[in-house]
Amino acid sequence: MSKPIDIMMQQMGQAARTAAASLAHLDAAQKTNGLHAAANAIRDAAPDILAANARDMQAASARGLSDARLDRLMLDADRIEAMAKGVDQVADLPDPIGEVDQQWTPANGLNISRVRTPLGVIGMIYESRPNVTADAGAICVKAGNAVILRGGADGFHSSTAIARAFRAGLQTQGLPADAVQLVPDTDRAAVGAMLGGLGGTIDLIIPRGGKSLIARVQADARVPVLSHLEGLCHVYVHEHADADMARAIVVNAKMRRTGICGSAETLLIDRACAANLLPLIAKDLQAAGCVLRGDKASRAIVDDMEAASEEDWRTEYLDAILSIRVVDDLDAAMAHIAQYGSAHTDSIITNDEPAAVRFLNGVDSAIVLHNASTQYADGGEFGFGAEIGIATGKLHARGPVGAAQLTSYHYVVRGHGHIRP
Repeated sequence: MSKPIDIMMQQMGQAARTAAASLAHLDAAQKTNGLHAAANAIRDAAPDILAANARDMQAASARGLSDARLDRLMLDADRIEAMAKGVDQVADLPDPIGEVDQQWTPANGLNISRVRTPLGVIGMIYESRPNVTADAGAICVKAGNAVILRGGADGFHSSTAIARAFRAGLQTQGLPADAVQLVPDTDRAAVGAMLGGLGGTIDLIIPRGGKSLIARVQADARVPVLSHLEGLCHVYVHEHADADMARAIVVNAKMRRTGICGSAETLLIDRACAANLLPLIAKDLQAAGCVLRGDKASRAIVDDMEAASEEDWRTEYLDAILSIRVVDDLDAAMAHIAQYGSAHTDSIITNDEPAAVRFLNGVDSAIVLHNASTQYADGGEFGFGAEIGIATGKLHARGPVGAAQLTSYHYVVRGHGHIRP
């Protein structure tokens, strides 16, 4: 690691720690006002953000990025407004800090409360999507945390413009600008410095990106990690699914936005309904521009599919490609998801309530849905305003990570002159 990067990152860590200490003393109204100001600053900076994004898009196109990756990177007026609205929504959420989530009095007469507290300093490493800059900043500040952001090189100029506006908005309301810092360099040495913890100033690392990024973070991090793994999402059409509902959900789950982690990558369909229903679903998907890769049973029903390989069941396409498998029953569908899924988001389409309950209870994923598109795997749709990612592990937080999930807790104990005998 070059010394200048090392020094810069250490300074950012110290500044974040100082900012986190300041945030811890702010009341809910101050944080709310600061985030609303940040949202308005993003709106005011829309011309600068669009100009920066145009630079990123031009460079990404020249490098031959796929249409799906370009879609993840692209900003327009509507997406900037949606980004600002997301910050506003986070601002108006109840403040999690100081919330008492348990309270009791044991036999010794002490009054004991478990109270939410900030985590401290978050290190966020992400790829491509520049709107994560605003989402992560808003969620961390709402939870009383400072955040150091290291965005992907593809969206560097876009993220820089967003972070600049966000910080300016915070400052207008007296919040520390260094509550939200973006690493001003695309040198990968900065990632290594963050994974080392910046001299103890980072309390949690959150990676959001592809397999290689997650693998590196999990292997090299010297601080706790909250992973956002790939979205190998499944839609399972049960034999008792409503045909029209199944058709609409499958197309939406795959094609609404193919480049997001909640996009379906595999369709499982019961053998009992496949002969009648799969040709209709396939026709809908192909009309929407989706390439289909099926197993032998699927291709026997729809003969213009490509053949699916073993690797297809393990692939997050993030593109207009869908793998399809005919399964014998609910147990076979659940077995497939257990073997190939990433514990992200999986959906069952059925009018059979007992079958739905078995699926919802038996599929070990962060989000399980019944008669709904996997594209609802989104913190905004959960009422969190925005999200910092979809956590696919089982410790600390799971599913969409909003402000409440970026807190810890401590115990507040009140006595009446208690001494222990």
